[in-house]
Amino acid sequence: MRKYFLWVACTILIVFSIGFISWSPASINHKTNTVKVTSTTKHAATLSELYGQYVTDIYNNAQLQLTGMDALVFQKAITGYINLKIAHKLPENSNVITVVDFNKSSRDKRMWIIDVAAKKLLLNTWVSHGQGSGDDMATAFSNTEHSHQSSLGFYVTDGVYIGKHGRSLKLDGMDAGFNSNARQRAIVVHAADYVSQASINQLGRLGRSHGCPAVSPEVCETVINTIKGKNMLYITGNDARYASKYLDENVAEQFLFATASTQNVAKVL
Repeated sequence: MRKYFLWVACTILIVFSIGFISWSPASINHKTNTVKVTSTTKHAATLSELYGQYVTDIYNNAQLQLTGMDALVFQKAITGYINLKIAHKLPENSNVITVVDFNKSSRDKRMWIIDVAAKKLLLNTWVSHGQGSGDDMATAFSNTEHSHQSSLGFYVTDGVYIGKHGRSLKLDGMDAGFNSNARQRAIVVHAADYVSQASINQLGRLGRSHGCPAVSPEVCETVINTIKGKNMLYITGNDARYASKYLDENVAEQFLFATASTQNVAKVL
């Protein structure tokens, strides 16, 4: 994982250095949280700015704007992804993240599956919210059993099983008080016929689940096979109460560039 993040850090520094003619070794000042680069043109960039470059690079290369993904939502997802790796909730080889944005209408394709390492969008598709969360828009969220509401937060995918909805994917909620009851509530990824254009044409919205992020039968196998086995799923929505320790950008920034700070960046580049 150190090699991977070193590669990422170097990639960002290369992107950030466009326009400079020559380099000398860069250094990170942890007291001021800045990276100082000496060249024919002097510039000091904060870790926050470089982190923003890293996120933007993935966002642009995956062409996520064209699919309607909110850039700030994507940055939160990446922050959670890195924090989950720091917490050893995700394995080193986990490079696929899934983002669900319940700020959007159910008529929109509001689930994205992204390969972070390849900077590539793998799938953009419909996903349902819970009956108790609202009609077309999800406005209420809960961690309570039998609420039939969706739960916000970071999840880690687990194993596959055959249930009443067919082949389904187990989820473990990482945010205490917000989605930590996912297992006992049987919140899973599964196929549902009501997740389709036909349902939108008939109802003016997708059908709704009992709280599960249900997807179309046409893509369910692809979704499950792509994200199963300890990968991140992030569900966001409009709830001022939601907070997560995995949204600590400062920790993510420091971790992402920790390796670069101990290396001779000029030689690496």
